[in-house]
Amino acid sequence: MSDLHTVTWRKSSYSNGDGGACVEVATDCLGVVPIRDSKFPAGPVVLVSYDGWVDFLDAIKDETGALP
Repeated sequence: MSDLHTVTWRKSSYSNGDGGACVEVATDCLGVVPIRDSKFPAGPVVLVSYDGWVDFLDAIKDETGALP
């Protein structure tokens, strides 16, 4: 993945409106899920494998019961 300027970023529904805890993900990439801080979009991006992302979401669902 060399160009993240063309992906569609989506802010987490858990991000609050006062500028804190803002996480964005892009789910339109093959095989990876880029994650970044929406307050610093030009900053670093963490790339997680798609399978790792699914495992992460499953773990959250198991912990909280469901995702909104």
